[in-house]
Amino acid sequence: MTALRPERETDTSYGQQSYGGPDAFEGWYGGGAQGTPQDAYTASYGSPGAAPQQSAPQQHAEPQDSTPQQHAEPQQSAAGVPYGSAGDATAHLPPVDDEAMALRIPDPPPGASSAVRAPAPPPGGRAARRKAARRRHGRRGAEAGAPSEEDGPADRASAPLSRVEARRQARARRASPAVIASRVIGEMFITTGVVMLLFVTYQLWWTNVRAHAQAGSEAHQLQDDWASGKRNPGTFEPGQGFALLHIPKLDVVVPIAEGTSKPRVLDKGMVGHYGQGDLNTAMPDAKTGNFGLAGHRNTHGEPFRYINKLSPGDAIVVETQDTYFVYKMASILPVTSPANISVLDPVPKGSGFTGPGRYITLTTCTPEFTSKYRMIVWGKMVEERPRSKGKPDALVS
Repeated sequence: MTALRPERETDTSYGQQSYGGPDAFEGWYGGGAQGTPQDAYTASYGSPGAAPQQSAPQQHAEPQDSTPQQHAEPQQSAAGVPYGSAGDATAHLPPVDDEAMALRIPDPPPGASSAVRAPAPPPGGRAARRKAARRRHGRRGAEAGAPSEEDGPADRASAPLSRVEARRQARARRASPAVIASRVIGEMFITTGVVMLLFVTYQLWWTNVRAHAQAGSEAHQLQDDWASGKRNPGTFEPGQGFALLHIPKLDVVVPIAEGTSKPRVLDKGMVGHYGQGDLNTAMPDAKTGNFGLAGHRNTHGEPFRYINKLSPGDAIVVETQDTYFVYKMASILPVTSPANISVLDPVPKGSGFTGPGRYITLTTCTPEFTSKYRMIVWGKMVEERPRSKGKPDALVS
């Protein structure tokens, strides 16, 4: 490794001489062609081991060229004294290179005291200073760096959250018991509503579709049996169809089955004959008596839904294997108790009939979509016509 050259460490005039003349290099060393570098070193610093001595500024040799050369001006120190002059105590030191220095504390402005100065207040006015003070001296010491409620969205997003603040925000995002209960109740209401809607759809639409299909199939089967002679008048089993009921004004054609069982008769879209137990009523071919029938007013085929629209004189026809029995509507009882079984007597009470005869009684629920009361319609037989003679006028017209 090459050692530092002494002249570059101590001589302040290094790099400031003019090299315009041919003898400038020798003149700088102090002897021209006759001197040597060692002599120049001894003249400037003395013998080895001696203290450095100040020397007068060296005179630069004039260039031999005929044209005079301008010598470079010696650099000046910060005090205005040229480097290398006798009055400069640091003349032997090289100039300070600011770029090679470490970090420097800026000089105080003129007039400032040497005491430690307080930090400048944060920009932004009094409001900004208050926010900074809150962040430094908040109520929660552990949350010294947490954003306050008055900080802007950008400050809250950029500031890191402490563990306590993160837990607090997690608890705030967590649903309270009241909210959870309201959600559960709401879901229960929604589920109940959906179930009720499905039930209503089933009752009002699907039961009718299915009952109409079952009643139509039973009517076709009954007519086929009559044509083939498989069924004869007599005693019928519960649920067995034996006749057809025609109400031309209401466009109703429905099978009549024995009994009033809901699953076996009424819910299948048929009407049932009161033929069992204490409510046993007469058959249409009886010489006297009351032929009592029951049917749904709503759902399951609803064959008796509009019997309230019947007027006195409207035809009601019962078709059996051999005979057509034609009745004329006589009277109606809009509302009565379900326990009023006297409407099925041989001479029904409230019908207006005064003596024995061949009557028909239609019973159904009222008001619509309820079974709280019963509606009663009575009729009186006016014609008995064999099937061999064709259909009665009520069914032809």
